[in-house]
Amino acid sequence: MKIKQLIELVEGEVLTTGLDLNRDIRGGCGADLMSDVLAYISPDAVLLTGLCSAQVVRTAQMADISAIVFVRGKRPSQDTVELANREGIPLITSRHGMFELCGRLYKADLRSLESPSQGQ
Repeated sequence: MKIKQLIELVEGEVLTTGLDLNRDIRGGCGADLMSDVLAYISPDAVLLTGLCSAQVVRTAQMADISAIVFVRGKRPSQDTVELANREGIPLITSRHGMFELCGRLYKADLRSLESPSQGQ
């Protein structure tokens, strides 16, 4: 799935500018704990989150996340948007909740890129 298709599916609004929306997304995940993203998420995922700090962009950069979708209409600060622009990570906001968006993505054949916890 391309990021531009993701935007339509989540009824999203793109917050960043001039970034490649033709990048492929191999799967997705929903998380608010960035330590979980670093520990369990495979590259080329879309991250659904309610956390709006710059830490989300830094984590996405380290984990090679393709795009970030902020759920429930949340919006990060302009500094966070500018950081994402510099790092080339599209930021999208959607009015829908995380549960709904995970279901929409799964129904559209986008699979989970979370690896199972090893009893932690």
